[in-house]
Amino acid sequence: MGILYQAIDPISWVWWLFVLFALMAFNELGRTSKWAGITLFVVVPIVLTIFVWPQTAAPGNEYGTGNWFNWVKTYSALAGCVGFMALRFVHWRGADGQVHWLYEKKCALCFPPLILAINICEAVFRDFQVFSYGAWDGAVINNLWTISGPWNIMNGIAGILNIVTICGWFGIFISKDKSRDMIWPDMLWAWILCYDFWNFAYTYNCISDHSVYCGLALLLSCTIPTFFIKRGAWLQHRASTLALWIMFIMTIPQFADRIAPIPTTHNPAAFFVVSLIALATNAALAIYQFRKIKKQNLNPLRDELYTDSKRYKQVEEENH
Repeated sequence: MGILYQAIDPISWVWWLFVLFALMAFNELGRTSKWAGITLFVVVPIVLTIFVWPQTAAPGNEYGTGNWFNWVKTYSALAGCVGFMALRFVHWRGADGQVHWLYEKKCALCFPPLILAINICEAVFRDFQVFSYGAWDGAVINNLWTISGPWNIMNGIAGILNIVTICGWFGIFISKDKSRDMIWPDMLWAWILCYDFWNFAYTYNCISDHSVYCGLALLLSCTIPTFFIKRGAWLQHRASTLALWIMFIMTIPQFADRIAPIPTTHNPAAFFVVSLIALATNAALAIYQFRKIKKQNLNPLRDELYTDSKRYKQVEEENH
């Protein structure tokens, strides 16, 4: 890790593992229990908003949690969690006497890609904002160390490509098991990994000395469940773990700076390479998808792109 992060006390890496597994555990709790989900993503945030965050995330605080981005990201992540729970559980009995579910409405299925695109846009804007600071040699801005450079532009473009390649949301359905997960079968491994490369580069560029947590640990906490615990539910995992992490860091803002710091090397070459990987992978995915859309005469706003893939069929079989 010496290329990306400074050598650090091994106890900090123990803390890192604790964060990773705690996020995965609370995600599973909120996923498998409707009432635990409501408690974690509705009740707890209301209490923290009223009694805690006005102090721990006040504007200008020494840990950098009082900036606009943290507050916007907190509530947009929570909006995703609440919206996905609504898709999973809201139902009513219609005039025809039949039970109808919210996810059966095509307009409701536009919410997941919309909230996802909004979250990516927030980070893209932040990358461009950091470039605009002109901190070419690195500087502490809003109580966070950052450095401006071409990597901000490169990764901003990668984020835009990541939005463009979101596809297949009208294929979203709710699993038939007890947990009633929101399954998006067209969101396959290639897009997920491209998102991970882009989002890690964003955290490395804009929240550098916190990126081992809000980048590496946080991304693994939703990617691991997607491949090994509940396949097809990546966006649900992502919203939950993101909300859990940002609520934690808004409540205990000194964690990444004082309690268990793992700073980056502040090496411009590392910033450039990380963002180059993000840009290259997202550009490759965009080219592949555009070719597939053209070859098969698909409508990217209506059709699913990967119904012919083995992975897509496995996800459908496991959850229908």
